[in-house]
Amino acid sequence: MRAILPKDVQMEPDHEREIRQLISEFDCPKNFICYKSGFSNLCKAEDIGLEPYLECFDESSKECAFLLSYANVRFCDCPLRLYIAKKLKK
Repeated sequence: MRAILPKDVQMEPDHEREIRQLISEFDCPKNFICYKSGFSNLCKAEDIGLEPYLECFDESSKECAFLLSYANVRFCDCPLRLYIAKKLKK
């Protein structure tokens, strides 16, 4: 799968390469809209320092394939969303 960023979005070549590699490794039920939108359509998630997870604050996450709940906290384990939050700080 070859996803294309909008032309007005600039990204370091290393990040672009790593993201394209990630995208090739899993299926996304939302067709990688976070990437294809130039990161303007991101779910509400925050890096909380827990290496393989983000905390999810998105109210519509109940149907998300990457949602994990534990002790009334929602976590995201989407590889692409993790990369965007941890490496690109978005």
